[in-house]
Amino acid sequence: MMENLRKFVPGDNTRMVIIATLIGLLAGLLNIIFRSFVDLVHHVIFDGGSRLLAIDQGGWHVLLLPLIPIAGMVLLIPLSLLFPGEINGYGFTKFLRKVNMEDGVIRARSILLKIIATGLTVGSGNSAGVEGPIAQIGGAMGSQVGQLTRVSGNRMKVYVAAGCAGGVAGMFNTPIAGVFFAAEIVLLGTYEISSFAALVIASVMSTAVTRSYYGVASAFQIPQYSVVNRLVEFPLYAIMAVLIGLAAVLYIRTFYLVRDKYREMPIHPQLKPLTGALCIGIFGIFFPQVMGSGYDYMKEVLDGDGITWVMFALIFLKIISTSITLGSGGAGGVVAPSLFIGAMLGGSFGSVIHKLLPELTAGPGAYAAVGIGAFLAAATHAPMTAIFLLFEMTGNYQIILPVMIATIIGTIVANKFCEDSINTVDFTREGINIHEGREVAIMKSLKVGTAISDDVDFISEEANIKQLLQIFSMGRSFYFPVVDNTGKMTGIVSLQDVKNILHREEKQQIAFKVGGICNRDVTMLTPDDSLFTAMQLFDIKGIEEIPVVESLKDRWVVGMLKRRDALDAYNRELLKKGIKAKIGA
Repeated sequence: MMENLRKFVPGDNTRMVIIATLIGLLAGLLNIIFRSFVDLVHHVIFDGGSRLLAIDQGGWHVLLLPLIPIAGMVLLIPLSLLFPGEINGYGFTKFLRKVNMEDGVIRARSILLKIIATGLTVGSGNSAGVEGPIAQIGGAMGSQVGQLTRVSGNRMKVYVAAGCAGGVAGMFNTPIAGVFFAAEIVLLGTYEISSFAALVIASVMSTAVTRSYYGVASAFQIPQYSVVNRLVEFPLYAIMAVLIGLAAVLYIRTFYLVRDKYREMPIHPQLKPLTGALCIGIFGIFFPQVMGSGYDYMKEVLDGDGITWVMFALIFLKIISTSITLGSGGAGGVVAPSLFIGAMLGGSFGSVIHKLLPELTAGPGAYAAVGIGAFLAAATHAPMTAIFLLFEMTGNYQIILPVMIATIIGTIVANKFCEDSINTVDFTREGINIHEGREVAIMKSLKVGTAISDDVDFISEEANIKQLLQIFSMGRSFYFPVVDNTGKMTGIVSLQDVKNILHREEKQQIAFKVGGICNRDVTMLTPDDSLFTAMQLFDIKGIEEIPVVESLKDRWVVGMLKRRDALDAYNRELLKKGIKAKIGA
């Protein structure tokens, strides 16, 4: 009887499909809630504030515009006081850390907090995007489902990524781009067929939910364009891609420079977002296009109605304004600003080119469309996401060819001058290559000093071979640090070093000094080196023990690191994280 019942119990892959479907449906619903809240905040604070202050009437009332983004940041203060460290700033880097380096456990409250904080920031006109936050909201929901079903760390990672795919797919109405966003940016390109299936299912289900509510229209419509002359335009798109790659580097460096400066600023943390909002409001007096996501002006540029000098100025103003909003402590993402900057750069470039070669080139809107994808790819180092995003928005194979050229060249140029994407700078600053995965990250986080044995037998340079053999006979080790009369290590001696003289008579053995046969070219570690570095040395040198000294300059031996001790330390840390994950679940 029990055997027959087991046949009806879904297998592992079937369960994953069911759960991925649930995650996609929930991600779609959260998408609707999130977008509705952002629209509500924009209607109440931005539109309502503009009417209340008579800003829409022009004249001196325009000078009151900074009060509107400041109001949004004032409303953010209670949240940041109640939940310190969870509200302010660009949170996607922390999210990537949880997914790829930790256990993927994300608190349920982060869903609500991210919706409210981002809605107040973007809805009140501060310069940030909603696409990164919706990815985190969907990912948090995926984590909640994973915790309820008590899945392993690897499967939890897949469910979080599935939620991200659903969030992005629903936001842009682009299911394929949602899948590649999760695969390239969230999972860092490391995924298997089984996990890819979960991403696809969640992305499709989320898109189905949002389309049933909003219709089939994308976040913003990209008109249909054609390539006028391939021989002329493809080289021009390549030149534009180089400029986009350089602009992406400027964007990344400016973003972190401004954030670092804000962290050093000697004012109360709750006042910093207010100063950022003030700056955005001042910019908005002269260039209102920089406020919010900027999608309205992007539509004008894509329609070919942008003004050349305004588009060119907005490239730099949007870089600065986004850096200030998120660097000062506003909540939001960097994807929408990336799309805006790309559109402005492409539009201004296309405007100049079209004026010079009107018969041989498409209008500036076509270059703006290509710029959107190319800049997103260069800033995030995710070309596949950008290519499919543009393809799904246009459904046009003609425009996709220059998009492919520009995204690849732009990404290569950006990577040449800045190996990090806008999401991975903090990891590199900590000496972590997040693309290496959780296991390597754990090894790099553990220090040699935590795994060494300080019970070390030393031997003097002046000792003879007979004395050395007596130490070897104790069987405690096969590697011994050799020290001089000041106690500093000068070499290392192993059983291998004495094999050639074991056949000699005892009198001859006594004549040999340890200092004469030891290896002076010693591989050493310090307590502050990582276990990852140590394991690399073990493999390269083919040895089992490495002496650990206070510093490479002052070679005072503090212990010996054995390969097995390094692995034991790693396994203990892995077990500890596994226990924490289960407790958190």
